[in-house]
Order: sequence, then structure tokens, then C-alpha cells
Amino acid sequence: MSVSIVYDSGYGHTKKQAEAIAAGVGSVAGGEARLVAVADGPVDWEALAASDAIVFGSPTYNGTVSARFKQFMEDSTKTAWVPQIWRNKIAAGFTNSGSMHGDKLNSLVAMALFAAQHGMIWVGLDLFPGKSNEELNRVGGWLGAMAYSKDESPELSPIKSDLETAHHLGKRVAELAQQFSAGRG
Repeated sequence: MSVSIVYDSGYGHTKKQAEAIAAGVGSVAGGEARLVAVADGPVDWEALAASDAIVFGSPTYNGTVSARFKQFMEDSTKTAWVPQIWRNKIAAGFTNSGSMHGDKLNSLVAMALFAAQHGMIWVGLDLFPGKSNEELNRVGGWLGAMAYSKDESPELSPIKSDLETAHHLGKRVAELAQQFSAGRG
């Protein structure tokens, strides 16, 4: 069971979230994660088509996804959207910004709409909002994993609980992708 994690990372903070999601996928028996950084060159569209699930991630800049992630979305039109290659795949999303709120919900909405247009099945975060910096989902997202990354090195931010929230989302996606695949088989 394979999960592709397609993300953009301007300063390394979103990459840390992507790696935490990949670890969550890998914590499920048979789960294999594949990191796809949109800034690293051409996207392997065939690998995405072969994935059981795709998790989308982008930093939130100016209230929405990054320009590079938006370019990935646009590039998917001919290769994936028109032929509906990703139809009935599990999808989820994650984001971070340099402020506690930072309009991250808008980025997740953009990703969820993108997935819906592709006929994908969106998986949200099943965690009640935490009440402290030590608890999972401290930023309070339901549509996906959110993190607050201060203007500091990715070695310091996002904090452990935000990365554990991303890990939880990766595990949830892998478990649901397995259930969904078993139901189709």
C-alpha cells in the first residue's frame, strides 16, 4: 500500500511535516511512503497514479498555498484531472505558516477542493484540538494537519506536537487507504 506525499517547502518546515507524515504511513504494516518535493523537478505522474493515497502539503503564504504548489495543481490538469487518474484515491493535506492562525484553513480548503475536483476521497484529522503546546492538534485543524513554524530554523520549528499531529495524519491515511483497498478487492 503506497502513499505519495506531494509537498512544497520554502524553508524546510513543511518538509519536516512531510517526513513526519511519511513516518506515520510507515508505522502501518505494509505502508510505504514516497516523498515528492515539487521543487525537485519534474513530477513522476505515473508513480502518483500508482499510489493508493496522495497527501498534499504546502506552506501557507499570503493566505493560500505556495506558487510552486499551485503550479503542481495546474500541471495535473492534463495528466491526472482530465482522465480522472486519481478518482477514488484517498487524499489529505497539511500546511504551516509563520503565525498561529495564518489563514492555514484556506490552504487546506484549496487542497480539499483540488482533491474533490480529481474525484478523490478527503480524509480529515480526527483529533480534538489540544489545549497546550504539548498536545496533538494544538493549532485546532479538522480538515488537515496544521503547524505553526516560527521564523527560526526548521531544526527548532515546527514543535514536537505539530510533527506528532502530522505523524497521526499519515498513519490515519495509511489505515484508511488499506481499508478502502480491501473493500474494493
